[in-house]
Amino acid sequence: MNARDVAAVANTQVDWKETPEAHIFKANLPGLSKDEVKVQVEEGRVLQISGERRKEETTQGEKWHRVERVHGSFLRRFRLPENVKVEEVMAGMENGVLTVTVPKMEKPSAKTIDITCN
Repeated sequence: MNARDVAAVANTQVDWKETPEAHIFKANLPGLSKDEVKVQVEEGRVLQISGERRKEETTQGEKWHRVERVHGSFLRRFRLPENVKVEEVMAGMENGVLTVTVPKMEKPSAKTIDITCN
């Protein structure tokens, strides 16, 4: 992995928010389509977001004066808590932002136990 590849991983910014109903991940992926991004939940409840920003090709006679946008593969992994429904994970992409929603299991309601006397 070269410095540019490390920068691609480091520059993939992800926010993780918890609501009463779900864990929500938002990743900034400007310029990428949904076909260039992969979302998986691996064994052990690990959410993985990966993809590749391809280097823009130049044709004969063209030259770059500045290249600041990072290209290369990226990979981010997050260990999910035990109270999630991994089989119900949803992902969507809009305006360069990937949103992954991981629903939480409902908390069992408290149950009152009747006390009997012998």
